[in-house]
Amino acid sequence: MDEVFGSENFVSLISYTSTSGIPTSTLARSGDYILWYVKDIQSIKYRQLFELKSEDDYGHYNLVYQNGNIRRLTLEEKDDLSLIPKNAKLATSQSLTSQGETKSDTEINLNGKKYNPPSGQHWKTTVPGILNLYKKNRIILQENSIRYLRFIDDFDASPIKNLWTNTVIGSQEKIYVVQTSVEIIQRCLLMTTDPGDLVLDPTCGSGTTAFVAEQWGRRWMTLDTSRIALNIAKQRLMTATYPYYKLYSEQSVPENGQDQHLKTKDIRQGFVYKTVPHITLKSLANDEPPATETLYDQPEIDRKKLRVSGPFTVETLQNFEPVSPAELETEQIAGEDAGEWSEKIKQHLLSTGIKNGRKDERVNFIRVELLADPYLHAEGFFMNGVGEKKSYFHIGPKFGTVSKNAVNEAVKACRIRGDAQWLVILGFCFESDIEGDVKTMSMGHFEVTKARIHDDLLQEGLKKKPAKSAASFVTIGEPDIEVHKKENLVTVEICGLDIYDPIKDEVKARNVSDIAYWMVDDDYDGSNFIVKQVFFCGGDRDEFEKWKRGLSDISKHEIKRKAEKTLKIEIDDEAFDRLYGHVSLPIEIKKKDQKIAVRVISMFGEETTKVVAV
Repeated sequence: MDEVFGSENFVSLISYTSTSGIPTSTLARSGDYILWYVKDIQSIKYRQLFELKSEDDYGHYNLVYQNGNIRRLTLEEKDDLSLIPKNAKLATSQSLTSQGETKSDTEINLNGKKYNPPSGQHWKTTVPGILNLYKKNRIILQENSIRYLRFIDDFDASPIKNLWTNTVIGSQEKIYVVQTSVEIIQRCLLMTTDPGDLVLDPTCGSGTTAFVAEQWGRRWMTLDTSRIALNIAKQRLMTATYPYYKLYSEQSVPENGQDQHLKTKDIRQGFVYKTVPHITLKSLANDEPPATETLYDQPEIDRKKLRVSGPFTVETLQNFEPVSPAELETEQIAGEDAGEWSEKIKQHLLSTGIKNGRKDERVNFIRVELLADPYLHAEGFFMNGVGEKKSYFHIGPKFGTVSKNAVNEAVKACRIRGDAQWLVILGFCFESDIEGDVKTMSMGHFEVTKARIHDDLLQEGLKKKPAKSAASFVTIGEPDIEVHKKENLVTVEICGLDIYDPIKDEVKARNVSDIAYWMVDDDYDGSNFIVKQVFFCGGDRDEFEKWKRGLSDISKHEIKRKAEKTLKIEIDDEAFDRLYGHVSLPIEIKKKDQKIAVRVISMFGEETTKVVAV
């Protein structure tokens, strides 16, 4: 770190408690360290954090001040502070001198006795200042010295230093193997940044830094090489709820004798923070108003509002030079590890087969062989009720999106070969306008199906032969939608999901009750899906059918209950009525060839999109 930032830019070594103690054969470890460096020590940004005092901080307050008299705490009062009289104050005494002599007059006469600082020291304030403290009953006279009397309520907080002992993660739910305590990240962020600042975490993990930055109004970027880590972080942010902190720019400010409300919401001006007075020896001695300390971890909360995460994007960077999905597809297959990746896919196909989202429906392959074809990368053989059937596989990029162009080329190649009943497009994610359907060829037809590769296949620890119960590949159903047009308005009705069953060679309709929620982009540009409408759906199939016929609301209430549990809030019944259903709100047709995109997320986590022109 010294080599990167320079030793002159080292700020502090922070010790924090991370566990109650890891057993070892010698000395158990219960903490870790944070190295704090800055780019330029001369331009450091620092916000002092405080902790409100608790009974643990009362140890050195061993005096009781009552009616001008000072005495020590009794043994009973030390054990139980509630025994201290109501009109008494806890106090302590501290020295009135500091190192270094001064040439100014230092003699003080109190009650006929003269006091001077010890040799080599000086008073912490002026002689008139000490006399002023004496008038305010803040001086304790001793035989040969005087001391300053400090009350516990002079300052209700204590500054946080570089030893953090209340940061054990054991009390928090751990969702990732390597996960840092929220309290640790929060302290680092609050003492070095302001709302609106940009925070970077190059090792995402469970997304704690992004989670905390989002809560405290910081912009953030986080990176990771693991899809699992990114998915955990994404889900954590999308399902998080935060308190709504009052913005400084939103408070009333006096102008020309009247209260004027600032209409802009400027996060860079910060929040409205709780403050505490800080009475010091200097302020009392000089008759100054007490200083005010800002508690940056205690902004005022608007209890009538609740925040969720703001919009964010998830992006993949493959090379230094940007490439299109189609180019990436070709480049990935031609890459050095393409053979290893294809072999890994082959082994998982042989071991786990392909599931279609239901426990009892799976295609098991007799054999799978890799092919030397740019778009058909493997062929597989499976049994159905008639006999042996053949399928081809297009294997999408290891890090990237399956392009529509690559799918079109795979369909052409499959049509030319003309000997398979099934083309499976394997990938982690797909361009939005890729659809699975029936393709004709000279010898009949074949079905094109998208199948999502499970994120676990990217993890190094899963290279061994997988268990047969694993769901390495799950087919993605196509949304079954109907468009109802009336003059220049249209509504979209979601009817379910169509799933191809290669064993019975038929397309099965999955009930609309299996859909968790669905979204609509009413002016799809062919690239970016922008959510304009969103609806919850699903529930028990029978109850959902009753709801459609207006006979029962049980299905709707069950989904509402689950949504409230996830978001940890209460949802207004009338508002949820508008968010539950299988028919969209009316969409205005504003231009020729306007496209509507419908994205469906099933109860099994499958995500698929269908685009229609209206």
